[in-house]
Amino acid sequence: MAKNRKFKNAILQIHLWLGLATGLVVFIVSVTGCLYVFEKEIRDLTEKDKLYVPLAQRAFVGLAPIIKNFEKVSHKAKITSIRINNYRPDATVAVLSGKNKVFYFNPYTAALVKKSKTDWLDTVEDLHRTLLLGEPGKFIMNWSVVIFVIMLISGWILWFPDQMRLLRQSLTIKWNASFKRVNYDLHNVLGFYASGILIVIALSGLYFAFDSVKTGATFLTGNQLSKPVKVPAAKSFSADSVPQRYDKLYKEAMLQYPGVSETALSIRKTGDLRLRMIYASPWARNQNVFYFNPGTGQMLRYKLFKDFKLSDKLESTNYDLHTGQLFGLFGKIVACIVSLISASLPITGLIIWLKKKKKTKKKQFA
Repeated sequence: MAKNRKFKNAILQIHLWLGLATGLVVFIVSVTGCLYVFEKEIRDLTEKDKLYVPLAQRAFVGLAPIIKNFEKVSHKAKITSIRINNYRPDATVAVLSGKNKVFYFNPYTAALVKKSKTDWLDTVEDLHRTLLLGEPGKFIMNWSVVIFVIMLISGWILWFPDQMRLLRQSLTIKWNASFKRVNYDLHNVLGFYASGILIVIALSGLYFAFDSVKTGATFLTGNQLSKPVKVPAAKSFSADSVPQRYDKLYKEAMLQYPGVSETALSIRKTGDLRLRMIYASPWARNQNVFYFNPGTGQMLRYKLFKDFKLSDKLESTNYDLHTGQLFGLFGKIVACIVSLISASLPITGLIIWLKKKKKTKKKQFA
């Protein structure tokens, strides 16, 4: 019993000081994550004027006229990404230029609907990922999440009662008790109930951040991530203009692989043009990805979801798992609730520490 108490005291010290060191970051990442879970729903509700146009019985105008109009209104700014919502024919086509400029075009007429800069939801996302501090903030955020995982595990150890007769007490909040006891129960009990899902959310976040986590997850699936299939170099190249080239690539992909829900064309940091086609799926995200030479339109390599192994499905589904989207609206609601609980843990934990510190001081001066 004495050894067990010493062990728990050591774990408590680790849990306490790690919590004090990262509490503010955990609070920020939890609150911003809670908000961003419903990013699509919030945008649909508050930004209808730029996201949608009146539904018309007309076909999609194509990318060529949209890109030409973009070049006019943006004074030939560089395109970084084009996003098309194929699920809704009345959805505008978003053309992104740089980090904070977005142009929305009518999918029927190619006319500019609205031009905007990053909004508060983009700021929420950046705060969630980098604390608005760029690469240093990303470093702090990533390692704070690693520490958070350690804290969740140490929290399990501290939660587990020394005697089984106390198990029920560890699973319920005693609402009619003192503030100190209620606060302790909120930290202890809610933390326990949310911890399993929080571990999944945290690890799926670390999957993006660290190659070692991705390697470990890949190892557990029993197979390696598939590499894109390389396409032999063509002898002749197209002399099409950029609008024509992008339009041709898009139309050919849509004809060959129909049924897509969302499409995104983007120029990557590596210099190639990526076309990602996402398909509706009740479980793992199905997506075909193609890479092109942006100057010639020649396909360089591709990766099709029909060839996905388990490790590929995990990689493509990780974002939906992280945000709760994998389980639809129910998953989003659960992710939002546990994120709120996560945000409360540094607060209730700080109160517990302050109360104990105050009690210790009283004993010293008694």
